[in-house]
Amino acid sequence: MTESERFPSPARSDRWEHLRRFTDARIALGHAGSGLPTTAHLAFQAAHAQARDAVHTPLDVAALMAALNERGWPAVAVASAAPDRTTYLTRPDLGRLLSEESQRCLSEPITAPDVVLVVGDGLSGTAVQTNALLVLDALVPRLHAAGLRVGPIVVAEQARVALGDPVGALLQARAAVVLIGERPGLSAADSLGLYLTWEPRPGRVDSERNCISNVRAGGLAPAAAAEQAAALLTAMFAQRRSGILLNTTAAASPPELPD
Repeated sequence: MTESERFPSPARSDRWEHLRRFTDARIALGHAGSGLPTTAHLAFQAAHAQARDAVHTPLDVAALMAALNERGWPAVAVASAAPDRTTYLTRPDLGRLLSEESQRCLSEPITAPDVVLVVGDGLSGTAVQTNALLVLDALVPRLHAAGLRVGPIVVAEQARVALGDPVGALLQARAAVVLIGERPGLSAADSLGLYLTWEPRPGRVDSERNCISNVRAGGLAPAAAAEQAAALLTAMFAQRRSGILLNTTAAASPPELPD
């Protein structure tokens, strides 16, 4: 055995390095003695900082509302019962409830929509700011083309997924789609999730929802997520259900619209 084989250089290329092009997971990082190389260690620290920033960076509601208005889409801003970010992180239950002011705002009489779209900051305002409009740009025209009535887009702060249930119930929507920032990981801090619920109302459980996740650059493309959401909504309107009871493999007929 040569000396280079007995004492490999930490800068030497790892034999697993070629696998890194297939995944964002931290593999083939190499080593320096019993620890990570400096580059890999610093990259981990940077990813951890990005994840923390994503959780605490507030959603720019004004900019999002302005962008929605520019597209001619009615929008309304609401907030959960969590009064601030610290409370939101420590009391997930409050993030599932609307504030009293928001309840009054959504109680104003409007024509009940077929679909209500809720954009919530969730655990990554960064994900929403980056990806939500891209999804909506592809999804809203599909819904209109299908003849579905889309209610005002609801932009929610300090929101959890289940906040779409009281929103949908107050607006009497037949289905809700919640676009929300997912919990950041160390390989993606900007991942958006879509949660679809038939007949949203308080008390719905996660098994009654359908989820499309990892919507971001490097994950599921926003246009592809919109296509999947539209297909799920078609199936939901045909079968009048969502979640684990929804048959997503059967050919779905066009949505049945109210008279």
